[in-house]
Amino acid sequence: MSSMQMKVIAAVLRLAYKPRMATAERGRARVAEPKGPSEPPAKLRKRHVVSTRRIGGFDCHTVAPRDRPAGRAAIYLHGGAYINEIAPQHWTLISRMADAGVRVEVPSYGLAPQHTYLDAYPFLTEVYRQLVADVEAPAISMVGDSAGGGLALGLAQTLGDVGLPQPGRLVLIAPWLDLTLSNPDLPAVESRDPWLSTAGLHEAARAWAGGDDPTRPRLSPLNGSLAGLAPIDLYVGTRDICLPDALLLGDRATADGARLRLVTCEGAVHVYPLVPAPEGRAAAREIVRTVAGEPAGRPTGADPAR
Repeated sequence: MSSMQMKVIAAVLRLAYKPRMATAERGRARVAEPKGPSEPPAKLRKRHVVSTRRIGGFDCHTVAPRDRPAGRAAIYLHGGAYINEIAPQHWTLISRMADAGVRVEVPSYGLAPQHTYLDAYPFLTEVYRQLVADVEAPAISMVGDSAGGGLALGLAQTLGDVGLPQPGRLVLIAPWLDLTLSNPDLPAVESRDPWLSTAGLHEAARAWAGGDDPTRPRLSPLNGSLAGLAPIDLYVGTRDICLPDALLLGDRATADGARLRLVTCEGAVHVYPLVPAPEGRAAAREIVRTVAGEPAGRPTGADPAR
C-alpha cells in the first residue's frame, strides 16, 4: 500500500500536471515553449564545488564534494520529455550524491525542438570520454530519470562502437524506453497514471526524433541489445506509464544475458525516487548508496522483482 504522502502527490499531479500534456495540441504547445535556464542553483554552489565547462557548444556542470576528495563519479541525465529543463528535484538528488563523496557530471543536453538526439549523442559521448580519462570506468555510474533514463541506456548501448568501456553501473529511474509508446499494456496503466499522457508525449517524441524513425535504438533503447552492458538498476512505480516497457526490458535483459535488477513500487507515481514521499526518500537513499559504492538496502514499499 502506498503512503498517504504518495497519494496526496498523485492527487496534486492529476489536478495540476496531467492536463498539461493531455492532448496533442497541448503537447505541441509545451514543445514550443521557450526553454529556461539550466544553471545549478545558488544553494548547490554554496554546499558543493561547482564548475561549468563548454563541450561542443553545450554546458556540462560538475558538482563535487567540498569537504573531501571524490572517490567515485556519476553522470546524471535529467528527465523532462526531452523538452523541459533540469528541475529542482534533479538537483536535490545530485546534491545528495555529492554529499556521499561522488563527483557528478550534469550535461545540459540540448532540448527539442531546437535540438534532437543527433546533437545529444556526440556531446554526451565526449562528456563520458573525458570522465573515463580521469576516473576508472568501474567507479562511474550513469544515472538518468524518465527521458534521461532512456538516453542513459541508449548512450550505454553505443559506447562499444566508439571504443569506450561500460560504466560500473546504470541506474535508470522510470526510463522512457520506447518513443512510440506502443506497448499494448500501456493504456491500462495510463488510466492509473496521474501525471503522464501519451497524446502529449507523442509530440515530444516527434520533436526529439527530428523526423527519424522513432524505433531506432538511440531513440528507443528498448529495441537495442542489452548484451555486455553494465549491471542495471531500474526503479519504477505501478502508477507510471513507463511500467510496461520497464517490465519488457526485464524480459529482454534475461534473453540477452544482461544483469538487471527491477524494483517496482506499489502505488508510486512516475520517477518516484525524486518525490517527497517515504517511498521516494527510501529509493533515493538506496540510489545514493549504490552510486557511492556502498552496500544498498531495500527501499521501503518496493518489490525487487529481478
